[in-house]
Amino acid sequence: MDIAALIAWVITALGGFYMLGTWLSRGGAKGGSSRLPVPVVFGHFALAAAGLVVWIVYLIADKDVLAWVAFGLLVPVALLGFTMLARWIPVYRARSAAPAAAGAPSEPAERHFPVPVVAAHGLFAVITVVLVLLTALGLGGS
Repeated sequence: MDIAALIAWVITALGGFYMLGTWLSRGGAKGGSSRLPVPVVFGHFALAAAGLVVWIVYLIADKDVLAWVAFGLLVPVALLGFTMLARWIPVYRARSAAPAAAGAPSEPAERHFPVPVVAAHGLFAVITVVLVLLTALGLGGS
């Protein structure tokens, strides 16, 4: 189960990197009309990356406390992720209702997130949290 958690975490990270790259390339970090606050985006990224490093160290060292530290890091990552999802949904709905002209200056950077990537990122994030928790609890024979 611990390796499954690692795989799910890496898949989640790949989707996150794609969205972060899209957001940055569209000017999200510059403020503008983005509904995603810069500290929330980078806090989510930093905590998730730190948790992944802790998880890899846990896999190498097999110290139970590290599994709990990784899970503890995932809790604020998930909260920040839900915050960003809640702020992204109105942007998505606005895009569906009335598409803006491509490259319009008032267009939020997160408008360019593909829905399948957002959905897969969220799904694999939930899977990751569950697998990490189950591993930390000692279930699954890790």
